[in-house]
Amino acid sequence: MAHCRLKAGDNPLLSLWSRDINDMNAPESEIIPPDWQRWSRVRPSLLRPLTGGLTNRSFLIEANGERLVLRRNSPISDALDLNRSAEAAALRCADSAGICAPVIYCDPNHQYLVTRFIEGRQWGDPEAASLKQLAQLLRRIHALPAIDVRLDIEEKIANYWRSINRRADFCQKLWELDQNVRRHIAVAHSLSDSDCLCHNDLVMTNLIVANRENLYAIDWEYAAMGDPFYELAVITKEHGLNRQQQRMLIAEYLNRPVGKLDEMRLDHWRLIYGYLSALWYAVQWCTGSMKDASIYDCITSRVTHLFAQSAAMSQ
Repeated sequence: MAHCRLKAGDNPLLSLWSRDINDMNAPESEIIPPDWQRWSRVRPSLLRPLTGGLTNRSFLIEANGERLVLRRNSPISDALDLNRSAEAAALRCADSAGICAPVIYCDPNHQYLVTRFIEGRQWGDPEAASLKQLAQLLRRIHALPAIDVRLDIEEKIANYWRSINRRADFCQKLWELDQNVRRHIAVAHSLSDSDCLCHNDLVMTNLIVANRENLYAIDWEYAAMGDPFYELAVITKEHGLNRQQQRMLIAEYLNRPVGKLDEMRLDHWRLIYGYLSALWYAVQWCTGSMKDASIYDCITSRVTHLFAQSAAMSQ
């Protein structure tokens, strides 16, 4: 039975346990939540760490004869503007529709999440049949019941900037880009004609193919109501789809030919998402969560690319 509780509660043991685990090979006693009795009859056992996530720490565990995924939420969830209550609400909808990993327990203190483990492979095939499958999943997600949280782009940008060190070397160029992006946000809003529940982070690692044909979406921490073309922008950017593949995906999703306004709408959201991604990495860099030199290079290269993309769209 799934437990997705939204009411917060106090748990001193959980507060001590919730410190960040940088070592994915930490002992089991430091990984298993101290309140495991809330969702398991027997003490869970650790099988192995799960790699691939950029924000949280996830582990494959076993409890009650089932393999489960324990996700320990990022200690900088607030800096990353993650709404765990919205995630829990979206998961309840997605779980009922059978399009996510079945939920076992949502910690009311927002420290961790437990779901069933889906045996399958990562989605990553941009061929026509797979894009059709992805479009079908998108339509199912966007048909889910509404939740009370909406993706407010301007507010998310402001929240990211609160966690960015204005003295960082890349900050001046990033701020100049911010002024440039504002007009793209205005145009994207003017072209928007619908609002629905979106996952908002359907990168390849968050799409699992099971039994060859069932496609599931995992990690709903960015879920919110919003423009479905923002969702499409995230996918086309993160999956590196070329223009032909972009049109194929949109046509399958809309169930009609792609028009010029569709492409314009997508392009503005792609640039906006690119800017949000640069801010996301800047937050990671400034909070010390990601200090590798490649992250700094990632931020500066994205900013340069976005300036060029904006200039090309203005011609």
